[in-house]
Amino acid sequence: MKSPSEFTVAVGDDVAGAVTSALAYQSEPSARAALILGHGAGAGQRSTFMVDFARSLSSLGIDVVTFNFLYTEQRRRIPDRGPALEACYRAVIGAARTQIASARRFLFIGGKSMGGRIATQVAAADRELPLAGLVLLGYPLHPPGKPEQLRDRHLPQVQRPMLFVQGRRDAFGAPDELTPILERLTPSPTLHVVDGDHSFKLSKKDPAAQAALYADIQRSIAEWIGQVVGS
Repeated sequence: MKSPSEFTVAVGDDVAGAVTSALAYQSEPSARAALILGHGAGAGQRSTFMVDFARSLSSLGIDVVTFNFLYTEQRRRIPDRGPALEACYRAVIGAARTQIASARRFLFIGGKSMGGRIATQVAAADRELPLAGLVLLGYPLHPPGKPEQLRDRHLPQVQRPMLFVQGRRDAFGAPDELTPILERLTPSPTLHVVDGDHSFKLSKKDPAAQAALYADIQRSIAEWIGQVVGS
């Protein structure tokens, strides 16, 4: 499989002109659509999860771009505040549209946990952004053990197709907590429920079953993107 190409992203004046790194996993032959995936709060773009999903999705015909939020690039442990995270994500969107031809045709954004939440906030804040849809891997609906602290107020403003992949045992929001919120959104989102926790890890260690679950999620994402692009 072709190695990803690395490029830099200037985040801009919002965060003192900082620069971060991004990786482009480009499909062969050329893809019709691109997907930007932001990482979760605890691991950057080179984590096993992010690399596995990026490589697998690119093999399924999607150009995938990953990147580090600035705090990760700068080797800080605590995530930046929302405005800085959003500024970084917006800068990556702009860079991807410059670097990747498919991103100028159909661009999807999303990510793992926090990365997906920030993608929804960026989309909700700007209806003019040319986004075909969002892919959310373990949406962090609330902090673990604090179901009253919902992170859903902005979701009605996204107004693009959304795919939520949620584990049955997700401590950040189980599917039955997410369902009544999604039912109120337009267009109607897709909820893909899988076994596993917030990172889709199975309760029993079984490498073959775990790999099969990840592969099923990846195929589902590719099929959903194909349906949105085809429509």
